[in-house]
Formats: sequence, C-alpha cells, structure tokens
Amino acid sequence: MIDIEHLRSWEGRSEEKRDKIAAFPSNALAATLDRDDAEYVVGEVLPPLWHWMYFLALHKLKDSGYDGHAALGSFLPPVPLPRRMWAGSRLRFLAPMKIGRDLLKRSSVKSVSHKAGRSGDLVFVTVLHEIWDGDTQCISEEHDIVYRAAPAKGTPVSMPPKAPETSTFERSISPDPVLLFRYSALTFNGHRIHYDHPFCINTEGYEGLIVHGPLLATLMLDLLRREMPDAEVSAFEFRAISPVFDTQGFSVHGAPNDDGTIALWIKRHDGALAMQGTATLKGRV
Repeated sequence: MIDIEHLRSWEGRSEEKRDKIAAFPSNALAATLDRDDAEYVVGEVLPPLWHWMYFLALHKLKDSGYDGHAALGSFLPPVPLPRRMWAGSRLRFLAPMKIGRDLLKRSSVKSVSHKAGRSGDLVFVTVLHEIWDGDTQCISEEHDIVYRAAPAKGTPVSMPPKAPETSTFERSISPDPVLLFRYSALTFNGHRIHYDHPFCINTEGYEGLIVHGPLLATLMLDLLRREMPDAEVSAFEFRAISPVFDTQGFSVHGAPNDDGTIALWIKRHDGALAMQGTATLKGRV
C-alpha cells in the first residue's frame, strides 16, 4: 500500500550544496566520450549537462540500499518501490558555468504523485535544481524520477514505439562495461544496474547492464555539439522511453524541427525509441 499523503509531506523539502567546478571531471568525460577537445582549464565554460558530475551526493557505504543507491527518507521521500529511474528532465541554461568557480546548488522536492498503472504502482517525484554563481543563476532543472514495483516473473514486456526512420545526423555507439563504469565513477553513481551484471539478471530481471539515462541525454547533446559546434543550447528537455542495455549497440540521432529547435533521440538496435528530446538554440527560435 502506497501512503501517498505521507510521501507528499516531503514536498518543499530542500537542501543546498556547494562545489568548486574542477577541471578533471570535464577532461575525464571528454576522454570517455572520445572527444578531441582541448584540455579543459580554469575559465573554460562547462558544456551543457556536464554539471551532472558536480554537487554529488555522498553517503557512507554502510548507508547504501540493496541496489547501491543511498537509502531514501532524508531529502527524497522513502518510496517503498524497488525500481528507480531517471525519467526525464527539463533544463534552461541561463548563464555559463565556468571551471574554477565556487558555485551553489539549491534543490527542492517540487511534487510527489501516485499512479496505478497496468504494471502496478508508480510514484513520480519531481525535483527542482538551481545552480547559482553568486547572484547569477546558471541552470534551472526539473528532474523527474519514477519509482515502480519489480515485475512478476513471466510478465510480458511491452513493446516501446519505433524510433523515426530518418535523421539529419547520427552516431553509432557500442556500449560496454568500461563506458558505464567510467560514467558511474564520474557521477558517483552506485546504482548496481549499471555495473553488476548478476544483479541485473538475477535480481532485477533485466537482460544486461543498463546504460544510464543521463549518459544517453549527454550523448544526445554531444552529437549536437559535434554537428553544430557553434550552436549555443539555451534549453533542453528529454524523456526516457525504454531501457538500453550493454548487450547491443545503439545510435544517437538528430534533425531540425520546423520551429528552429533540434529533435534528438536514441534508437535501440531493434529500432525501438529509447529516449527523445528537444534542444532549443539561442537565437534560433
């Protein structure tokens, strides 16, 4: 039984973190994404979405849950459902985040809601993140998290929609445990679905390691940077549709929309749509 009123008492709860934007994580992520960037040094502007490597929540190993995440109930509500997924985000890039700056991140639980779906209970938590450089706001992000029950054995897997057949530009990715390990390390993500193969198969019932949702989103904007290096992203939103596993390759795609925005999506090896997003470019809309 989901006590949604108890969980909603977390709405409005907030926390603050400070972090100095060091160069190493950016240089490490550039290497992980096989980019040929010049070395990131103090004063350089952080590429969009790379802020996810900073302001990381640290918890003692003994305080981890069964899945490697921090136990819930402090900042995030104690949702009694085992599966947790980054469902999507809506971001506005308001001012540059520069390496070497000491920045502040304010986070607050914006909403908690419950839905009973065909696969069981679903709880949605939306968190608002704001990053500030003094009195200047750099980023505003609404982050959607979905919690769900583990499916019963034998439950048929629903087929996700097909990805678009054509795109203006694309890039093929061959995920492997090294890529997933590097991104987990850079984001201090202990979730076992990204590195513990027996856990994925035997406990969670997946067919392989799961590629991180934020990594997929990062790869979408990375593709845009490769194809349109002078474009400046002012807003980006994305939604996860279906999981991507390390057992098969996938591809990242993009195409201009009629309104000047850029459609971006992840296509699985079987043609299914895994993630879709829209980037708004400064001066283009």
